[in-house]
Amino acid sequence: MPKNKTTFIDLLVELPWWVSVLVSATAYVMMAHVLPSLQTENQITAMVFRAFVIPAPYIAGMILLAAPFAFLNTRRKAIQLDTQRSIQTMRDLHWRNFEELVAEAYRRQGYRVTEGGYGADGGIDLELRKDGQLTLVQCKQWKTQKVGVNVVREMFGVLTAHKANHFIIISSGTFTQQAIDFAAGKSIELIDGPKLLALVNDVQVSPQVTIEKTTVCPKCSGELVERTAKRGPNAGNTFLGCSSFPKCRYTE
Repeated sequence: MPKNKTTFIDLLVELPWWVSVLVSATAYVMMAHVLPSLQTENQITAMVFRAFVIPAPYIAGMILLAAPFAFLNTRRKAIQLDTQRSIQTMRDLHWRNFEELVAEAYRRQGYRVTEGGYGADGGIDLELRKDGQLTLVQCKQWKTQKVGVNVVREMFGVLTAHKANHFIIISSGTFTQQAIDFAAGKSIELIDGPKLLALVNDVQVSPQVTIEKTTVCPKCSGELVERTAKRGPNAGNTFLGCSSFPKCRYTE
């Protein structure tokens, strides 16, 4: 998704609250004490350094204002994750909130997560770092459309270009069989709706998500629908069959 240009304050709000405190304190010490104490033969430079004493508390105060917003933003993301109950509640999120949800889920798994800031849908929504490994993530909040093989091919190119170790494509929907076949054997992981539900369920403080075990065809990732046998010894009985029939004949 397109990312808007971010300011320095926007960046601080996205980071942990203590970062704003640290940056504020550092800025104040530099402007109020370090710069004015520097010795220089240039009188103009010396005057400029001494002049930093006046705005120092104001600039430090402005930076410090980001701390409570950063705290509230972190808290909001945590609540957003812990209150998800189904794939539908995730599909109802704004695309930016959906990315935040995924980021928070991986953050709770011990990853160092970098969110956004990669330009207009350049293929990377999140960067995950853990144990010296770099994993790139793209989030596809598609409610009905299946993620096709073209998307997976494009992300494979991004994976190679960035020399990352792994690429994860996360969809609130499903993937086509061609996409699944292309990803097989490559450093690309496809996470569809049911897998996303399981991921969120595993990291919620008090699991709220209802895991539906028989909604997606394990063979082609199509939707399983209830059917009634019309002939044979099981005529009249109901069963679950793939909605892609006759292309896919999986039943249970």
